[in-house]
Amino acid sequence: MKKRTAWSLVAALVCTVASGFSAGAATNYDYFSVGSTANVTTTTSGGMVIMGGGTDVDEAFEWMINKSGGGDFVILRTSGTNAYNSYVNGLGTVNSVETLIVKNKTGANDNFIYDKIRNAEALFIAGGDQNTYVNYFKDTKVETAIAELKTRGVPIGGTSAGAMVMGEHIYDARNGSVYSDEALDNPFINYMTFTRDFNALWNLSDVIVDTHFYERDRMGRLVGFVARNIKDGWAPANGAKGIGVDEATAYVVEPNGSGYVLGAGYVYFLKTTQAATTISSGQPLKINNVSVYRVGDSSSQSFNLSSWSGSGGTSYTLNAANGSLTSSKGSVY
Repeated sequence: MKKRTAWSLVAALVCTVASGFSAGAATNYDYFSVGSTANVTTTTSGGMVIMGGGTDVDEAFEWMINKSGGGDFVILRTSGTNAYNSYVNGLGTVNSVETLIVKNKTGANDNFIYDKIRNAEALFIAGGDQNTYVNYFKDTKVETAIAELKTRGVPIGGTSAGAMVMGEHIYDARNGSVYSDEALDNPFINYMTFTRDFNALWNLSDVIVDTHFYERDRMGRLVGFVARNIKDGWAPANGAKGIGVDEATAYVVEPNGSGYVLGAGYVYFLKTTQAATTISSGQPLKINNVSVYRVGDSSSQSFNLSSWSGSGGTSYTLNAANGSLTSSKGSVY
């Protein structure tokens, strides 16, 4: 079992010469911008980027910029810096890149934050702590603004924790992160905590997203997540779905569900075929025939969320028993 260590996130807010900065009322948020201060309205095309954390995938941001029509590109986060401003601004032609660091629920209900998000032509949710995203944003004007972007057909993306809050079901990690061996040994361990119905973007009903996937060996816990979503009554026994994304990898998806992979790693699409035969507190998870479809960065490989089917990738099944996984192809990845 991996050793747990306490950690803290120290965020330094760096304002570059090319950026504008303003502090929100009573430090509820910080705002940084680069580019034009005048709002524009461009023709946008909807779609999603689900990125696995680690090194960002340039091509995925370029895809979003193209879909934004060169409008205002907004970065949403609860901690960190404005480093995305210069990065995104250097990848294509945009009217502006703006970073919103929302520090609490009051900030998430501020009209300034609401207007900046709802007027965006692209929105990207950065990495960080998905628990703060859920705590600060759920049932606020931020959530309302994101829903308006979806309705308007604006590209929306996220990486790491930002990607993990894009599905209907969210592993919120409010008690800390869970490791795969823990999830398989006891799917009701106190680290297995979930939230639902925050964003639920296009074709992500009954879906839970996990990131840093291969690098942090998260296949076991994603199997545990989908098994729990069935047990908790959130997803059907033959249709609890999970998406696992490797670092430096992105899955880009059209609103109709068709998508492909960009970057160095793989994206794994899991779907249950039946409920777990053993899933109770303190007992190892037992579930059979969880289907997996693995897709990489190749013009011959794709996956459609709407039909939950792929082409050109690798298909196999997983079983969980006695605290471990077995795979029909040998490797669980």
